[in-house]
Amino acid sequence: MKNNDVAKHGITFGSALAIAISWSQHHSIIWAIIHGFFSWLYVIYYALMRAA
Repeated sequence: MKNNDVAKHGITFGSALAIAISWSQHHSIIWAIIHGFFSWLYVIYYALMRAA
């Protein structure tokens, strides 16, 4: 399988990271799905809020 095929059919790193962060913070599947959808936007938001 080529790298392009894996990226098309699998979860991206940004989504996985957002889901993991969301789950550790909220323990809610609904929030994890929502944050996974927004992926990198949520990861950047989380990083900025933690730094403040």
